[in-house]
Amino acid sequence: MKIVMWIGNAPNQKALTNKVNNLFPLSGIVYETRKVKKNINFKTLLEKVIEIFFLSSIKNAWIGMNNKCNFDYPGFPKCELLNVENINSNEAYDFTKKIDADLILVSGTRLIKEKLLKINPSIGILNLHTGLSPYIKGGPNCTNWCLSTKQFELIGNTVMWIDLGIDTGNILTTERVKFTGEESLADIHIKVMDQAHELYLRSVTSVIEGRRQSVKQKSISEGITYYTRDWGLREKILLVKNLKYFRKINHTNKGIINVVNLPGGKY
Repeated sequence: MKIVMWIGNAPNQKALTNKVNNLFPLSGIVYETRKVKKNINFKTLLEKVIEIFFLSSIKNAWIGMNNKCNFDYPGFPKCELLNVENINSNEAYDFTKKIDADLILVSGTRLIKEKLLKINPSIGILNLHTGLSPYIKGGPNCTNWCLSTKQFELIGNTVMWIDLGIDTGNILTTERVKFTGEESLADIHIKVMDQAHELYLRSVTSVIEGRRQSVKQKSISEGITYYTRDWGLREKILLVKNLKYFRKINHTNKGIINVVNLPGGKY
């Protein structure tokens, strides 16, 4: 069984490659290191100042989650590695084709384009979405969007067969994350990420064993796609404001709030 991962370069994605490799040794990893582009103007500078003094918990929570991942898994596992600036590069295509993978696993990259999808491994290409499709899609972080928009019951993860859309592929399985109401924002992100990785491992095991469910998202709901460009100061303020209410209702209801009907179940 030859497995290739197309992955981002963040600590949580390095952790995922190690967890997969411990279960199913990887044949290769293509990891994407993007160039950071910063457009600084008065508005963005003012927002940064406000975030530093009043909304630092959001950034610190994400850093805390990644620090934990980095402590547990400081590097990629030993296998063939390729670092690219863009996952859709010719180098990534040639690297993957040469390995002739049976299964490709995706997480944390930019949108995969048609050329890579034409590789068509025998089992397929799976994508991990740390959001509950079809209800919550997009980025930069679906957990934060759920908190900001008071859609607490939709915090969860999805494993899907990848397509050209933004988190729109046919669903293999989904799973909500339950909370106690005692969690900090960092704890929330750690819980979501740990469960996402665990769900992905179960999903990989399932498809290798021949259980390959494929549920069209539109047969469930249209859902909402969120975009990074819309994640601004207002949304961050709402997140911090809503966090207290999130804790209260989870504590009162022992983590069970407005359960939605989901396809797939546990794998």
